[in-house]
Amino acid sequence: MTTPLLQMKDIRKRFGPTVALDQVGLEVHAGEVLALIGENGAGKSTLLKVLSGAHRSDAGEMLIAGELYRPRRPLDARNAGIAMIYQELNLAPDLSVEDNILLGHSGTGGGSLFRKKQRQRVLDVLQMVGLDSLDPTAIVGQQSVATQQLIEVSRALISNAKIILFDEPTSSLPQKDVAQLFKIIARLKEQKIGIIYISHFLEEVRTVADRYCVLRDGKGVGEGSIAEVSDAQIIALMVGRDVSDLYPTIPHQPGDTILCVKGVKGHATSPSIDFSIRSGEIFGLAGLVGSGRTELVRTLFGLDYLAAGSIEFDGQKIHGSVKARMNAGMGLLSEDRKHEGLAQELPIIENTTLGSLGRYTRFGLINLRAREKAAIDLMKTVEVKAHSEYQNVSELSGGNQQKVAIARILHQNAKLLIMDEPTKGIDVGTKSEIYRMMGELAAAGKTVLFISSYLPELLAVCDRIGVMARGGLKEIRDAADWSEDSIMSVATSSER
Repeated sequence: MTTPLLQMKDIRKRFGPTVALDQVGLEVHAGEVLALIGENGAGKSTLLKVLSGAHRSDAGEMLIAGELYRPRRPLDARNAGIAMIYQELNLAPDLSVEDNILLGHSGTGGGSLFRKKQRQRVLDVLQMVGLDSLDPTAIVGQQSVATQQLIEVSRALISNAKIILFDEPTSSLPQKDVAQLFKIIARLKEQKIGIIYISHFLEEVRTVADRYCVLRDGKGVGEGSIAEVSDAQIIALMVGRDVSDLYPTIPHQPGDTILCVKGVKGHATSPSIDFSIRSGEIFGLAGLVGSGRTELVRTLFGLDYLAAGSIEFDGQKIHGSVKARMNAGMGLLSEDRKHEGLAQELPIIENTTLGSLGRYTRFGLINLRAREKAAIDLMKTVEVKAHSEYQNVSELSGGNQQKVAIARILHQNAKLLIMDEPTKGIDVGTKSEIYRMMGELAAAGKTVLFISSYLPELLAVCDRIGVMARGGLKEIRDAADWSEDSIMSVATSSER
């Protein structure tokens, strides 16, 4: 049997009282894709940070091609042939494609850069990832997210990486660019590069991976050939129990119209949009990236300019600021929780209650005990896993951050919850909890406007679905009357 390209044995890592990794081991062979699967907080990112030199393990050992590997810093990992591609792109947006690819690799002689030789190296790796038509002098920040992702891969290739680590690489990519990335990964396999691939999308894992390794609570709980395990078995390993219904059905009955949108335009040249949503309804918005879904909900919430049309909510015409909409009963969960949805360096209690602090204030004084109790109750309601209400949001897993963002709009007593990509980048178990929460909100008479790029969840959770393309709302049907194919047909018909 051939020696594995990478071996990690009994890796342990502790942060204070928290055991992040407890005797975790895995193997990756040359030309193989290993899917690393687990819920948020299971230890996946910590394990990759140990491998990439960002963290030092407390115990255990690592071997590359049978040789002991002990990185003390990320530079050691790069020199050993390990490249990390993070979910959040790690590029210098104001520099050129060429400069980004060569960062840390610019060889000099007598203080001079060999520009001609370096340019050829850059062109070679761009061709390998299918970007041979891209100008190396183009500014990275002006490129699409998909192109930037491939520039990251190019940077890994120029360092002669033997092992490439992908952490949720498709979370911000449209479907056609996901397919392109998978083609690149297939080429990397042909070049005998070992790949560790993290994703919460099991259909992606089946497409791209050869084997899987599941982590739960910092421990390895299962591994094997991806072809020999079912999705249900993987989910059970992830969450520690059988998940009989990923999309829980909570009975609810839509009532009277609560939101009526007439002739709304986000800017003067956009198509006008008309639709209505009922109380106690889960209304889905589908469409390709750039179809106008997010722009529409930002306009409804007052974040973007309303060029024309009217918005009537709960029997009243809505005008003015975001604050006016919040006071009327609207709440928005932004798709960008890192920059818009949460104050990352503030604790949970601030993130959940700061927007409605007046209810705890009297004569200029804040009732701290009442505020603490409210934050604790909210954490219990949405099942946030944290040390206390005073833990900083930045220290939480992605799934728990999303729950805090949901708790914030629940605290506002919103009647209409606008949820833009609420399950993006979170694990299967947490997704199921969010679907259940939506059903319970609808059962309580609240309305959910659910925007998602993941069609199976829209079809499973929503009462009705509208499909957008080129800024317009093209068609609305009951969810039962849609299929993935029919949604994509409408979404792309105006895009061609």
